[in-house]
Amino acid sequence: MRFSTAILLFLFPAFVFSENLNGIWKGILTQGPGGCYAQYFIEFQINFSNNTITGKAYDYYDTTKFVKLSFTGKYNPQTHRLVLIENKVLQYNIPRDCVPCIKTYDLIYEKKGSDEMLSGEWKGHIMDRRNTCPPGKISLKKSSHSDFPVDIDQSDTLADIQKTLHLQPRELKLSKTLVLDTSSIKLEFYDDAEIDGDTITVLVNNKLLLYQQRLTDKPLTIFFNAFPGTEYELIMYADNLGTIPPNTALMVVTAGEKRYDVYLSSSEQKSASVKFIYKPKQ
Repeated sequence: MRFSTAILLFLFPAFVFSENLNGIWKGILTQGPGGCYAQYFIEFQINFSNNTITGKAYDYYDTTKFVKLSFTGKYNPQTHRLVLIENKVLQYNIPRDCVPCIKTYDLIYEKKGSDEMLSGEWKGHIMDRRNTCPPGKISLKKSSHSDFPVDIDQSDTLADIQKTLHLQPRELKLSKTLVLDTSSIKLEFYDDAEIDGDTITVLVNNKLLLYQQRLTDKPLTIFFNAFPGTEYELIMYADNLGTIPPNTALMVVTAGEKRYDVYLSSSEQKSASVKFIYKPKQ
């Protein structure tokens, strides 16, 4: 029986292995005649969960001439195929005679030694028009750093609130620094000790993720995806002090199979902060 089990593990290692597409991917994108440039650099910032993909794409001639887009997609682990569809132009700074192209990518994932790669083809249409863009090819390799700022995903509602949000400047008090070995991070906030009406506003890397939410014995939950080479700072801002000052919370951090309990305390003078650093397993 032991011998049979060993044979099965030897013959079917692929069923145990699962690709982690989370992270930064950088490479080259080519375009056929009629495009602004024959070749661009390309960077994907991929968030990957349950074979569903979200993220940001930067195609650029250099870091001053770029188009930033959001995308969604799917991954098939049996065929190692990804289809990514850009859905919105977020920002661009390109020559006047160039127009952003909204693209669909058809890619294959493969791993060679320690290198992880994506390659395939793309097609698309010109922004605000039905005209097609000259299609091309694309190849990328997973990277340990980004050439652009890494975003925290934020809902449209919170993004609209943040546009007019003016929080009073307060001193930051670092509560803890956590070094994590997984990219998917879950945060849950509870009132610490007695429930006394504390409400909090939470930002991660200056992106508003909770706004004036009341702490109770039921969790306020945030999910975010961390990228290697980026430090993340969470700030818990006290909207009030409840009936028992200061404003205190228990933050439960779940990262893979690990759990951390972090106690936070904020006042009208100081805001609690926590730093997260993602270091992938070697």
